[in-house]
Amino acid sequence: MATLILLSSISALAMNVFLPSLPRMAVHFDSTPAIVGLSVGIYLGASALLQLAAGPLSDLFGRRPVALWALGIFAVTSVLIIYAPNIHVFLALRTVQAISACCVVISRAIVRDTTDTAESGSKIGYVTMGMAIVPMLSPVLGGFLDGWLGWQANFWFLATVGGVIWLICYLDHGETAPPSTHKISSQFAEYSELLKARRFWGYCISSALGAGAFFAFLGGGPFVGSVVFNLTPEALGIYIGVPAIGYIIGNFLSGRFSKQIGIDRMVLWGLLVTMAGMSLSLLVSYAGYGSATSFFGFMTFVGLGNGITMPNATAGMLSVRPHLAGAASGLGGAIMIGGGAALSAASGLILKPGSSEMPLVCLMWLSAAGGVLCILYVRRRNAALSDK
Repeated sequence: MATLILLSSISALAMNVFLPSLPRMAVHFDSTPAIVGLSVGIYLGASALLQLAAGPLSDLFGRRPVALWALGIFAVTSVLIIYAPNIHVFLALRTVQAISACCVVISRAIVRDTTDTAESGSKIGYVTMGMAIVPMLSPVLGGFLDGWLGWQANFWFLATVGGVIWLICYLDHGETAPPSTHKISSQFAEYSELLKARRFWGYCISSALGAGAFFAFLGGGPFVGSVVFNLTPEALGIYIGVPAIGYIIGNFLSGRFSKQIGIDRMVLWGLLVTMAGMSLSLLVSYAGYGSATSFFGFMTFVGLGNGITMPNATAGMLSVRPHLAGAASGLGGAIMIGGGAALSAASGLILKPGSSEMPLVCLMWLSAAGGVLCILYVRRRNAALSDK
């Protein structure tokens, strides 16, 4: 379990730890915060594509070798980023660094390899609790590393962590996937079976829109904190980590109650919690009382909602075709991350100099509302199938 938590956390660490450094990195690369901020959307987009390959490859070659190769490439790329000569090379290397997302696919597939459907939502909740701690602590650490040693220290830290997790994985990670006799082309062809399943699409889109609210926050939160509320890098790092408090609580609730309550109901409740938080944030900002404390404080609801939604939506994806757990984890993760990348980029487009936090909060509310509609469809579909 400890190894799975580390594997599932490395991608979140790479996505969050350097966020407080974006303004100084823009100066270093003679660019703008908006251009450097594209590294978030690029990372998410590349993660989506890489997860498409990670699932079938792990079904074919095994979970262990795919995880080890991904961690090794991640560690080397983290070092190369430090010596990037310009913004273009930096963004290209961030694309390669996104290979860490393969480890998230592997950790979820291992859960499905070793547990049944009823328990997988609970176990994924506990595994992804590590992903909650990382977004809470890593921006704080990144802000202080930037202040003490410069932005490069964040990527030295990532390289070190990647190497340590590689060693732990090498020593502890056994193989859980059954031997495969299929060719690589047939592994990718399995996506067609998944894409024909309407319930799989329902869980994926619910997951993508629920997570999309958080990814929109990652894309627009640094702008709101630094430009709208004039926060320092150290303070911004602390505020960005606030949603993870809710995520930890949500993951605990998933681990504790998913088996008794059911994954569909848990997904719905999580999305409704996210909508409630964004509704409160809209009301406070519209009334003219918006502040850094209120904006980032209400983001705790987004973390709480995602902590409830994500493990259960993931369990739902994997349960539709249990024999395609690796492919389902990769494809479902790609759809989720791809949607997140789009919303992260959209948040950058709608926030301009002179903007308030309102456009970002509205975008996040609409994302959660779309997720609610999708999971309601899934529940209706599941009820229809159970009646047959």
